[in-house]
Amino acid sequence: MNFFGIGLPEMAIILVIALLVFGPKKLPEIGRSFGKALQGFKQATREFEDELKREVRQSEALPPPVVEAKSQSDDSTAGG
Repeated sequence: MNFFGIGLPEMAIILVIALLVFGPKKLPEIGRSFGKALQGFKQATREFEDELKREVRQSEALPPPVVEAKSQSDDSTAGG
């Protein structure tokens, strides 16, 4: 099992250290908070991807903008 580049032995060590630091009563609360934060991050990422895809589809549906060439008569009047 490889989660964020961390193997199972490393995860176990982190869990034991967290258990020692926070205690058994606080650990489930911290886990819930972390889970909610991760869920919110995933939702925000999903919304961003959907918005990006929507904008790309919309820009592909629009015709390209027309750029008018500058006429030579405009150049001659600007220098005088």
